[in-house]
Order: sequence, then C-alpha cells, then structure tokens
Amino acid sequence: MDEKLIQRLESAVTRLEALSAGGFSGGVSPGEGEAAAVLDPSIIAFDDLRSQFVGRVRSAAEKIGGRVLDVTKIVEEAFEAQRELLIKIKQTQKPDMSGLAEFLKPLNDVIVKATKMIEGRRPDFFNHLKAAVDSLTALAWIAYTGKDCGLSMPIAHVEESWQMAEFYNNKVLVEFRNKDSNHVEWAKALKELYLPGLRDYVKSHYPLGPVWSATGKVAVSAPPKAPTPSAPMPPPPPPASLFSSESPQASSSRQTKGMTAVFDEINSGKPVTSGLRKVTDDMKTKNWADRTGVISAGGKEGHVSSPSFSKAGPPKLELQMGRKWVVENHIGKKNLVIDDCDAKQSVYIFGCKDSVLQIQGKVNNITVDKCTKMGVVFTDVVAACEVVNCNGVEVQCQGSAPTISVDNTTGCQLYLSKGSLETSITTAKSSEINVLVPDAGPDSDWGEHALPQQFSHVYKNGQFVTTPVSHSGG
Repeated sequence: MDEKLIQRLESAVTRLEALSAGGFSGGVSPGEGEAAAVLDPSIIAFDDLRSQFVGRVRSAAEKIGGRVLDVTKIVEEAFEAQRELLIKIKQTQKPDMSGLAEFLKPLNDVIVKATKMIEGRRPDFFNHLKAAVDSLTALAWIAYTGKDCGLSMPIAHVEESWQMAEFYNNKVLVEFRNKDSNHVEWAKALKELYLPGLRDYVKSHYPLGPVWSATGKVAVSAPPKAPTPSAPMPPPPPPASLFSSESPQASSSRQTKGMTAVFDEINSGKPVTSGLRKVTDDMKTKNWADRTGVISAGGKEGHVSSPSFSKAGPPKLELQMGRKWVVENHIGKKNLVIDDCDAKQSVYIFGCKDSVLQIQGKVNNITVDKCTKMGVVFTDVVAACEVVNCNGVEVQCQGSAPTISVDNTTGCQLYLSKGSLETSITTAKSSEINVLVPDAGPDSDWGEHALPQQFSHVYKNGQFVTTPVSHSGG
C-alpha cells in the first residue's frame, strides 16, 4: 500500500511539473485550473483504474497481437479521452444539448473509430472486436444529466452496457478455453475492466452523474452545419455515433426527447444491430424451392415503398441486453430479418402492421403482441410461440415448436412443418384460427383445419364435460 501511494504522489508531481513547464493562459493559475482538477481524488482514482485494469487488458492483448491488440489500443484511447473529459467537466459549466454533444465529441470520435473495425466483411477475431467495441458504450455514463435524459443511472448504465458486450466476450472464453490461455486472460481482463472496475469507480465518485462547475467556462455549442456524415453509416439501423447532436433518424430505437436525441444511438452498439435487414437472394420468398403455403415476403415492395411510422413510436429492430430481440412499430416492411440469434434469446414483436419478419435460427421464445396483418416465419423455438391481442396474423414454423398459444386474437393462420406436427396448440378468447399441415405426398397441397371456437358443456356424473361443436357441411 505504501509503495502504491508513493507512485500516485510521484504521478501527481509529474503532472504538476508538466503543467508548469507548458505554461497557462487567461490569468488562471495551475492551482485554480487544470492542475487542481488533475489532483482531484476522482481523477487520481480514474488513473488508478486505467493503470490497473486497462493495463491488464493491454498486457494480455500484447501477447495475442494483431487486431486484438489494435482494438485494445482503441479501448485504451477511449478511457484516456474520458479522463480528459472528466478533467474538463470540473472546469466547465453544464452545457445545453447541443453543447453537450460537442463537448463529448472527442470520446465519440474514438468510439466511431472502434466501430469501423467491425464494419464490412466479418474480420478475424470478430468476437474479440465485438466485445471490445460494444463495451465502449459503458463510457456513455458521463452524459447522464438526470432521470429524464434517456439514460439509466450511471451505475446501472455501466452494468447494462457490459451485458451487451458479454455475449461476445463469453464466446471468446468458450472458443479458447482449452486452446490459448492468452485469449482467456484477455476476455477476463476486459470484463474486470467494467465489472467491477468502471462500475465501482462510478459508484464511488459519480453515482448521480458528473458534477459540472458552477463558475467555470461555458461549453461552446456546435455551429449549425449541413448534414454530412462523419463516418460510413450502416443500413437502416442507427449510425454508430453515440453523441450525435443531429436529429434522430427514422430508424432510431426509441422516442427521442431531451438527452435521448443525443444518446439514442447507444443501443445501436448492441451486438448485431448492423445489417439486421439485409436480404440475400436465398432469404427472399420468391427464390425458395417450396413456396406452398409460405407467407409472401414481397421483397421488391419493401425496397420501393417509403418508410411508414406507427403513432406509437419509431420502428425498432434491436437486441437488448444480449437476451431479447425487440421488433416494434414496423408498417409495410416485408423484409425484416433476424439472422444472428441463439437458443438463449427471445423475440418480442409488438405493434407491427402489414409486415413480415423472418427469424433464421433457434430462439427460446417468440411473442407476437398487438399486431395486424403480420407474418412471422421462424425455424425452431425452444419454449413457445405466443400470439396475443392480434388481428389477421400468419405464423409459419419451419422446424419445431413444443407449444403455440393464441390468446385474444381474431384471424390466425398457423403453418406447421412435418417436424412440428406434434406441437401443442392452445387457444383462448380467439376466433378464426386455422392450422395448415403438409399432406403425406411431396407434391400434395396443404391440409387446412379450422380449430373450434364454440363448445358444448354438459353436466354428467357430477362434473361438466366440454366438447367442441362441429358443423356439418351439408
């Protein structure tokens, strides 16, 4: 402990000497300006965080080299940028929205640079890069300005951001568990950088967000300018910028007000937001070999029509917390695709109309809620597929599903594959439920079966016996 204290004092003296040698302007002495901020306990503690935790990640990355070392250097650069912002906050008055976006631009630029490493074709060590890049959203805690700013409390934000990155970090641990201990060490060090490292730091010094100076200089707002993208933007999902001060795009993931207009892109850093709606030829319904009874995706129409918006909010297609895919408020979108999912994730579809979603892979659970004329095509589901409060929906299972439940729904077409004929179907308060199953022959038509919605209840032997009411076709 004594040796560590001496190192901290030596570091502080070195910083003071550097400031004295470099001079200062504006009649503000080092003790009143940056020097005082550098010696603040919160800044010293942040230096300790970087030395202990960031240093460990860097040491492990140096043993691996290549792109893992490159992305680790960017993580190191992002923490350095946050340190400089923490120092400036102690000398600056709280800015307005535009001023905050401009103030945080140095950190945003580093994060944009990191995001470019995972754009385009899937690079080597993709899971390493994805974990590191997604983890940087945790640094956005510095923009918390209050309960209405659109962000979680700083401590919760750090924890939630790491949960997004942990999905890919765990992939690294599983892949290299018995292959290369350097990769395992790097993944463990990256996690400890945020939990407990950054989380405990924020908890100790900024549990309610940054404390701006009451008498410091005024932050300068960004001048109005023509909208020129500072970095290549992926398709419909939000751009990589975390601190953009421009108006939110139509594909933003939530209603943008207040600070959310600055930070609505934070969730876009969740794994797998880029390319969610890309449609390759083999995904298009018109190119499928077996088109009988398949929900039409109408690919061309989706590209030609202009985007529509639900009154409930902007359209959303994103992975939240690494566990839950959220698809909301899409209208007239025939080519929605989720193609990077696993059996631990669930899919929640809400408020969509006249759209088609394809889920390519096994997921744990699917819920279709308050949708109209919605088509859902999925491969396999571990637990159940639920349709609630819907009108005129079509659901097709191409693999297997233990349970399909339909509740408070009018008009539902269920298409079952040969592998899902043993599915248990439960209905309640629903009407016009038809189930289509494939016939025995390879070229045979689908057989349609209407599920009864009327029942007869007869009291026999001390209890009621319920049977469905059948109607003759004569």
